Amino acid sequence: MGTPTGGPEPVAENRSGASRLAGAPVGVALGILTAGVGVLLLAVAAVALAAAGAVPPARGRVRGTIRRYASALVRCERWRLARFHDADVPPATSGGWREVGYLAVRLVPGALGLLAYGVLAVGVVLASIVLLAVFRGGLGAGDALVQVVVGAALLLVNVQAVVSVGALDVRLARRLLGPSRRDLLENRVRELLVSRAGVIAAVDAERQRIERDLHDGLQQRLVALGMLLGRARRSRDAARTADLLAQAHADVQQAVVELREVAWRVYPSALDDADLGQVLELVAQRSDVPVRVRCDLPARPARQVETVLYFVACEALTNAAKHAAATLITVDIGAGEGVVRMTVHDDGVGGADPAGRGLSGLARRVWAFDGRLRVDSPTGGPTTVSVELPCG
Repeated sequence: MGTPTGGPEPVAENRSGASRLAGAPVGVALGILTAGVGVLLLAVAAVALAAAGAVPPARGRVRGTIRRYASALVRCERWRLARFHDADVPPATSGGWREVGYLAVRLVPGALGLLAYGVLAVGVVLASIVLLAVFRGGLGAGDALVQVVVGAALLLVNVQAVVSVGALDVRLARRLLGPSRRDLLENRVRELLVSRAGVIAAVDAERQRIERDLHDGLQQRLVALGMLLGRARRSRDAARTADLLAQAHADVQQAVVELREVAWRVYPSALDDADLGQVLELVAQRSDVPVRVRCDLPARPARQVETVLYFVACEALTNAAKHAAATLITVDIGAGEGVVRMTVHDDGVGGADPAGRGLSGLARRVWAFDGRLRVDSPTGGPTTVSVELPCG
């Protein structure tokens, strides 16, 4: 977090691709060794299962032992793929015989890797013979050049074969070891259950906040207004009565302002007639801290998305003005790849707690729309709040 849109993330992706290319030969070479271990494990497992068929009580113990050793070898495979192919294979909910099946299928990239390195070894031997012939003068310059060109082309093909074997290895691991369609659906259901509970908690927290605003602010102001009007009615001094009525009139105006603020927290009605950028410009005008708003959206997102972004921006502006001692706040809103991104950055003292009541409530609200909210606020500042939501 703290990286605005268009930051250094693509550079990280390029570095990742370079590391995969550099580590592929070592990963494929280790894959040949682990495939050999897998062959031994599968052979011993086949013999053990055949022997256990004659002794029914031993079947369960033999199967458990096979799955245990298969899981250990699969952990080694995961480490190899992560270390040398930069491939993080998410674990599946169910393992067991899926892992044994993966070890059986893994023999294919193991055999292909062995073939690729065998061809490379033959090429090295042939290259040594050509170099020896050149040094002895048995090969002319033209023939030597032809051999070098042919050898270089075959080397490039061989390197590409090794990289392709590594890519096949990663694809098989993700397909056979990763979560199945059922696992993904179950995870999605769990996420929806948690997000629904988060929405309910966020709504309750917002209701409590509105109740506090009404009780601590508007209600007390109205009580004071009633007392002023009562004193004005009882006063027999015309000048005193006029002063009390003027004070009551000022309190009524302030009560209207506070009531409007509470209403905007419940429902930003300004979004009915203006887009998010224009509404945030109005909010910025009322801020005690200078605020710069940049909204570059090719199309207006869904109303629910605008509402969530509005509440996040308002909360971030309020926190920066009250607690961060900021001198400038910037709000940057853009879109790309089917999502809307908003970044609120201030140059204050930092130290915002993402687990606090306000920010955690916003995170639940964002999560309810399959979005993400991240807070980067080291002590000493600055603070950056980033939100990413689907456009629809």
